[in-house]
Amino acid sequence: MAAPSPPPPQIFKAYDVRGLSGEELDGDTAFLIGRGFARVLAELREKPAGDLVVGLGHDMRESSPEMAERACEGMVAEGVRVLDAGRVATEQLYFLVGSRELDGGAMVTASHNPRAYTGMKLLRERALALSGDAGIQEVRAQIEAGLPDPPGGGSAEPVEVGEAFHRYVMGFVDPKAIGPLRVLAYGSDGMAGPMVGPVLEQLGVELRTAAWEPSSDFPERGPNPMLEENRELIAERIREDRVDLAIAWDGDADRCFFFDEEANFCDGDFVCALLAEALLRKEPGAMVLCDPRSSRAVPDRVAELGGRTGLSRVGHAFFKRRMRDEGAVFGGEVSGHYYFRDFYCADSGAIPALLMLELVSSRGSSLGELMAGFRSRYFISGEINSEVPDQDAKMAEIERRWSDGDVSHLDGISIDYPDWHFNVRPSNTEPLLRLNLESLVSREHMADKRDEVLGLIRS
Repeated sequence: MAAPSPPPPQIFKAYDVRGLSGEELDGDTAFLIGRGFARVLAELREKPAGDLVVGLGHDMRESSPEMAERACEGMVAEGVRVLDAGRVATEQLYFLVGSRELDGGAMVTASHNPRAYTGMKLLRERALALSGDAGIQEVRAQIEAGLPDPPGGGSAEPVEVGEAFHRYVMGFVDPKAIGPLRVLAYGSDGMAGPMVGPVLEQLGVELRTAAWEPSSDFPERGPNPMLEENRELIAERIREDRVDLAIAWDGDADRCFFFDEEANFCDGDFVCALLAEALLRKEPGAMVLCDPRSSRAVPDRVAELGGRTGLSRVGHAFFKRRMRDEGAVFGGEVSGHYYFRDFYCADSGAIPALLMLELVSSRGSSLGELMAGFRSRYFISGEINSEVPDQDAKMAEIERRWSDGDVSHLDGISIDYPDWHFNVRPSNTEPLLRLNLESLVSREHMADKRDEVLGLIRS
């Protein structure tokens, strides 16, 4: 039998491996990735592949069971012992790797991407993510160099993580302090239902659910609550069920999103500020990380509570490392990824949901009232994409134009003035520049500055 062809290079992304199912990624590709991943992990861990113990999981997509099985075969062929958690949410795989101190993990998922996609998230020890800067390209290089005959000798065994995971995340809150609230849980036909459903059912909330059971037959547009058409579906259910708030998760449930009682979407910046408050009330003086796109609502609220703020590059691989380096108790991205020191510095969709329910219950205010304090002071543009053929030249032009501001280059370019600021960063995969801008003056001022910056970007 001929050896499988090397996979196309474009599937090896900045934060994961991802591509069109059956065209760019299939079972044979997963087998090669499993082998390459085992060899790279052995180098990172400085031990033979035969001494590695690796966790494995997969999401609800139609292609995922076969992809996971073949990735498992690849790792076993290299001598790895695989602990297969079966169909789980991504953070449950993080929990398996972190709680059992495994050497690494592989999660078969395409996250929030449309139905045609499949992929894998690859981890090393302590649930640290491999990235395009560290690990993923090495897996690609192993495969493209031509893999030798595998030594064999590995094994695979099923493991159950649900009950232990549910107990662990419940420890982040006082369950008796939550409720009474009427809550809509929107699962996007993904992994949120089995991941967080058993926890929510133990709380003093009246739970309503939608798209709650995992299904490979989710809408073609994908299990992504950030899309406007999906938000409108959630908003309709909020108005119909007259809930106090809604929580929505993406397909692999490592991100969650919030809507208030008036069906207004809650921006990730402001959610980050509230979650920082929840953590700082439990651990005064701790550090919180945010990304360069974030609203000043985050550092302002952290400072008001006596905490400290740091910055991280965008992306889960970078946040997890920065969380460890700084000892930060919490980190948040505007995209809905929220990281917790006491969850192996990994991102979670379950813990933010629990913390927000506890905070709303304890404050005695609706989520809309809590959001109003931010919406009336901080005027944000949201992320705006522009197609730009020469990203580097345009970034240099932006820096020259606003050189009188406070300039930084942590992730793209950030320009700060006392009453407004913005970040422009290039896409990792497309010829796009992404703008996030905020005014502390008014929504009109924000719109004027947004249009000014966009005018230069698109000129």
